[in-house]
Amino acid sequence: MNYTLRQLRVFLAVAAHGSFSRAADAVGLTQPAVSRGVAELEEALGLRLLDRTTREVVLTDAGQALVPALERLLGQLDDTLEETRQLGERYRGRVVIASAPTISARLMPLYVSACARQYPEIRLSVRDNVQADGLEQIRAGAVDFGVLIDPLAHEGLEIVPLATDPFCFVCRDDDPLARHASVPWAALDGVPLVLLDFASGSRPLIDRVFAQHGVTPRVVQELGHSASVFGMVEAGIGASVLPSFSLPLPAASTLVARPLTPREERRIVMVRREDRSLSPSAAAVWEMVRGMEIPGEG
Repeated sequence: MNYTLRQLRVFLAVAAHGSFSRAADAVGLTQPAVSRGVAELEEALGLRLLDRTTREVVLTDAGQALVPALERLLGQLDDTLEETRQLGERYRGRVVIASAPTISARLMPLYVSACARQYPEIRLSVRDNVQADGLEQIRAGAVDFGVLIDPLAHEGLEIVPLATDPFCFVCRDDDPLARHASVPWAALDGVPLVLLDFASGSRPLIDRVFAQHGVTPRVVQELGHSASVFGMVEAGIGASVLPSFSLPLPAASTLVARPLTPREERRIVMVRREDRSLSPSAAAVWEMVRGMEIPGEG
């Protein structure tokens, strides 16, 4: 037999109201749709369930026998579905977020602690990798979602902005540019620079800003982590351009940070695959992260 839940529910509505028009109002369908649903159910069963006259609708013997059984079975189904929905809302299990190093240091502690308070049965794990690895994990489905630097290519990804993070100039305190309250991008033309490498999500953005301001950088070292850059700068190898999330500077160092003008920034975003649904727990964490304020944003 070929029948649908909607046909069964429509039949019960007609039986309860004794009228196709009143049943249509109750279930939110048109009267022809209700009539068609009952007729299709009768055809599937091979018998009449209702006797129709111009003045009333009356259950046949078969219809009267079917009503209580259907009410019991559909009630059990509704109870089962409600229990399943509530199970999904308990938000338990493991959620994995990909994150870039500077974001892991500045934002992930906020998210992990907030998750522990709001959803104590969710174990939130952070995959702390460079941007390129984080994007690969998202595309491969190895993590639920990521909090990363806005990638230049968005194809197949859902992107939700979270925050902005301005770039700053980092140098030793004896550098001539350290005497200024801010440093123009144009002043970096020809200056020896120690920069993050291209595995970082920031490096393509920094290079694009250099090009916009007509700056030809003299890159003397390219490194994977801000801490390594700080060491090179303090050793006098060169100055640097870094996102502000890389701060604070190492304690007791000779380094200083200055804002770059005009302000140029990177966007911190949430990233997930467009074609992959989140689990109830991952969806809860996604909404929690999206709704949180970030102290001292850019």
